[in-house]
Amino acid sequence: MPAESFTLAAAQIEPVYHDKEATLDKTCRYIEKAGEEGADLVVFPETYFPGYPYWRGSVSIPRWTELMIDLQKNSLSVDDEALDVLGDAVEDADLYLALGANELSERPGSETLYNSIFYFDRDGASMGRHRKLMPTQEERAIWGRGDPASLATYDTDLGTLGGLICYENHMTLSKAALTAMGEEIHAAVWPGFWEQHGHPGDKTRAEDAGAVETCDVYPAMREYAFETQSFVAACSAYMSDDVPEAFSEDELGFNVASGGSMLVNPAGIVKAGPLVGEEGILTADFERDERRATKAYFDAMGHYTRWDAVSLDINDGTLDPVSGGSPPRRDGQERLSAAESEAIADEHDVPIAAIEDVAEAVLERPE
Repeated sequence: MPAESFTLAAAQIEPVYHDKEATLDKTCRYIEKAGEEGADLVVFPETYFPGYPYWRGSVSIPRWTELMIDLQKNSLSVDDEALDVLGDAVEDADLYLALGANELSERPGSETLYNSIFYFDRDGASMGRHRKLMPTQEERAIWGRGDPASLATYDTDLGTLGGLICYENHMTLSKAALTAMGEEIHAAVWPGFWEQHGHPGDKTRAEDAGAVETCDVYPAMREYAFETQSFVAACSAYMSDDVPEAFSEDELGFNVASGGSMLVNPAGIVKAGPLVGEEGILTADFERDERRATKAYFDAMGHYTRWDAVSLDINDGTLDPVSGGSPPRRDGQERLSAAESEAIADEHDVPIAAIEDVAEAVLERPE
């Protein structure tokens, strides 16, 4: 049975920008600190490792290329030794970790980056990763689109854990998918907190918590919690006013990293945050009865739904450049491969040609 009470934490920590090793060291220190503060789950911001590309629309194409190469070299991948180091820190701290990171593709021949969340269990083992399904606006020049298979949840001793990245938290069907997968605790990662001036394309870095009046993050996190009856740990990026080494101030034109992390209960009540304008670890204690009480009134997976009226189709496939075996027929049915025909023929001691004839006859049979 999942825990009746637990502590969630948002690590609103500044990365060592574009510096993989230094960011790794800092991450491990703050994982340890979160453990010391009693956290059962700690969430780090969107692409915290090694920083959000705030330069994405502020530099020339040659400079953009230089920075993309640098970002590739300082990002994480699933076979990265840095994950082992992170796993050791997580195990020592005895908590779960949801880490926002730039992820370098592990596919042979690819150097594509993804906007991802890496998940670790209490033993420091990787549970999986989620890649942002649709990068937003100019982000599409930085990251590839995530695989449908990465939209997933994970069983933990706190409950079922899931997560989404930035504007994915506004994607109605993706939220519904995680809800249908039984999500109970939601890790939401963001690149900062902002004041919105009329529309999403006109925003500036938040100066203080008063930005809740226009920043879409604030109502989104409260509504996500209420409509899914989830405990929400929303972690937003923070960077100080210091210009990172090897950058100029005008290159970070989209720097909205003022923080804004918050922890929300299933009724949409903000129990901690938003923390704006400073680095820190935000924590809050939760009781499972907070979820039960909300579900007694509004249960998105029970009495307050109508699957007969509205339903959802979830694709859990992985996007691959090459498909194995024989090409599919036009009617969608796959032919038996040569290897499969040979294996069946050997097992039953009959000619391969006979197996192939029978398989073809089956495919040609009328519906």
